[in-house]
Order: sequence, then C-alpha cells, then structure tokens
Amino acid sequence: MSDPTYSWQVYIVRCADETLYTGIARDVHKRIHEHNHGRLAARYTRSRRPVVLVYTESCDSRSQALQREMAIKKLSRQDKEQLCRQAVAQ
Repeated sequence: MSDPTYSWQVYIVRCADETLYTGIARDVHKRIHEHNHGRLAARYTRSRRPVVLVYTESCDSRSQALQREMAIKKLSRQDKEQLCRQAVAQ
C-alpha cells in the first residue's frame, strides 16, 4: 500500500456514547481534532464528543477510500469491533 502520509485513510472512531463512526480523510489526526474541537465535526460526532481513534486503513485513492468506507458502514457492529481488535493485535 502507499505511504499513509500521502494517501487517503479510512478511519473508525469510538464516540463518548460508545457508538462507532466511520469516515475518510487525508490527515486522520487533523480530522480527529476537528471532530473533537471544531465546527467541521460531522453532525453525528458533534454531540458525541470526545471521539477516540480506534482504526485506520490506507487506500490508494479517494474513490477506493469511499468504497471501503461504505463497505465498513455496512458491517454489523460486532464485525466492526472485530476489525478494530484485529488492527490493535497487528
């Protein structure tokens, strides 16, 4: 996969209410900061602060990241939790 610094990232955050939110960004850490502090936070996360990064995955293009984001959003909560646990174990 390409260098994560310059590629699109799919990410999952755990919100304060223990729900999971999936998104894409080029700079995940900047995006997490926006979710937690800025007006640019997604409507969903704005009322569920703070959020904590629990998963990232590099993609080669924005299109690929959007496709992967949609695939992850279709997973059950249990499957998303498993994806996060596998990432931590690696």
